[in-house]
Amino acid sequence: MDYEIKTLDNGSAGTASLPDEIFAATPRTDILARVVHWQLAKRRAGTHKVKGMGEVSGTTKKPYRQKGTGSARQGSLRAPQYRTGGIVHGPVVRDHGYDLPKKVRRLGLISALSQKAAEGKLVVLDAATASGKSAELAKKLKVLGWTSALIVDAAVEENFGRAARNLPKIDILPTVGANVYDILNHDVLAITRAGVEGLKERLA
Repeated sequence: MDYEIKTLDNGSAGTASLPDEIFAATPRTDILARVVHWQLAKRRAGTHKVKGMGEVSGTTKKPYRQKGTGSARQGSLRAPQYRTGGIVHGPVVRDHGYDLPKKVRRLGLISALSQKAAEGKLVVLDAATASGKSAELAKKLKVLGWTSALIVDAAVEENFGRAARNLPKIDILPTVGANVYDILNHDVLAITRAGVEGLKERLA
């Protein structure tokens, strides 16, 4: 399908042909959910930790004799039923990530791109360049009507990255970093000409 190429000055720079197998596929919401869950699971630090019975400080002496007191038998003051005791089945340091097949990840990215195209929120940019001033870039994006946008380029230009860094809900990623979560987390998806070619190679 043919898409109009826009400039950051809200002008036109011709048209670009986008492959239907990448930008016009039927979005799979189940695949999108799987990929987003996988991404968020990998992002988790997994550094939550509590002390168990063997880790809390305290004596190891038996509190009182086994029989004859009329109370329930106890073997340690570090047991979980005591206020200063350890925690039972608490969280431990671990990795929450898991494997997801490459075919599923690829289909998830295609579904995300196709969904943005179907919603009319996909924009093809001529180039993502700026002077490095956030105020100037903010004015251009305001004219375009972008309040939440993800810009994908083959390689992030230093000045443009510096200008976009201070703008809320405006993010820029290289082609290799384009992912389902960030695409769905922004209202507008803008891909440069070079970014389109990069996505074609990545998803070929």
